[in-house]
Amino acid sequence: MRYSLNAFSYLLKIYFNLLLLTLTIFMTQQCFNQAKALIDAANSEDPNREANEGKEWPKELLYSSRMSDMLERYAADADDAMKLAVSAQHIRRWKLPRGDYPMNRKGYHQWRAALNKFHADTVADLLATAGYDCVFIARVARAVGKESLRTNPDTQLLEDVAGLVFLEHYLLDFVGRHPEYDEQKWNDIICKVWKKLSAQAKQFALAGHITLPDSMVTLIKKVYSN
Repeated sequence: MRYSLNAFSYLLKIYFNLLLLTLTIFMTQQCFNQAKALIDAANSEDPNREANEGKEWPKELLYSSRMSDMLERYAADADDAMKLAVSAQHIRRWKLPRGDYPMNRKGYHQWRAALNKFHADTVADLLATAGYDCVFIARVARAVGKESLRTNPDTQLLEDVAGLVFLEHYLLDFVGRHPEYDEQKWNDIICKVWKKLSAQAKQFALAGHITLPDSMVTLIKKVYSN
């Protein structure tokens, strides 16, 4: 009888542990789903539109989708914190237009710093609404706020994904908007993107895992080889 009671107690303990684990997984998934929905809803408010494959998208929602897709291709084992961080990389960016700051180098850096704080604060509020704890929220906010690029792996991963997305989806459009730039100017721009990438991201690009604009391939490979 004693053996039976001990066995029963052991099985009961296993049952409750499994139940607790199941509830934890369920709640974690619920938080993630709500947070992702809130981020998508925020980006869907973008009044600016961009066409892609015959469909018109809110600009920042399309960017968020491309960031998520690139993360899945580049770092498929990324956790929920990074999945949400990449989705919120440009969250509600249209609310801080470049034109609100002086159109010079100092003004540009002021704008970028303000954007980083704005994005971090915005996603932190949404994650709190979704039910995440302070530790999780702080981790995502640090990455979205671009804190400690060279020492914070989360920030570096987000920067890698952003750089790869720029090269694949936005470089060609950027070229079209600046016909006045010569080869040296483009070399400088691509070098700046390249320098921000980790060794892993550089290898990912060099291995042909992203699609590069045909008109820029020669110049890009020239930069890559340096």
